[in-house]
Amino acid sequence: MNPGIIFLLILVGAPLLELYVLISVGSEIGALTTILISIFTAVLGAALVRMQGVSVLMRVQSTLARGEAPALEMLEGALLMISGVMLLFPGFITDIIGFLILVPPLRRKFIVAALRRSGALSPAATGSASEAEVRRVNIIQGEYRRDDD
Repeated sequence: MNPGIIFLLILVGAPLLELYVLISVGSEIGALTTILISIFTAVLGAALVRMQGVSVLMRVQSTLARGEAPALEMLEGALLMISGVMLLFPGFITDIIGFLILVPPLRRKFIVAALRRSGALSPAATGSASEAEVRRVNIIQGEYRRDDD
């Protein structure tokens, strides 16, 4: 299917689905309660994203201090940003997705699955993905001699 059509369906369908769920929940528990829950999830989500963002920033700094590229941490930071945006949007579906992204093991599994799907990471023999697998480094072995001696 054309990616443009998929994007259009998501762009139109997601707000309509969110609106339907908000109206359904509001008719069951009341409009004021629904609004308060929506505000609460936005505030809680912002606090959690901030805490995890600081944690990821600390890991980026320690990875850079070891002289490694913080690729996994950068991807986690991007997902945290997406999670924060989803939690700020009013609606229960985006809140659920945003909170799921905030769970570190789920976030890492999503990153590894996306890397595998894109071909940037080959499948492991055991079938389980680890952080060390993402940090795989290509080592080129060889011999050298100095010509200026």
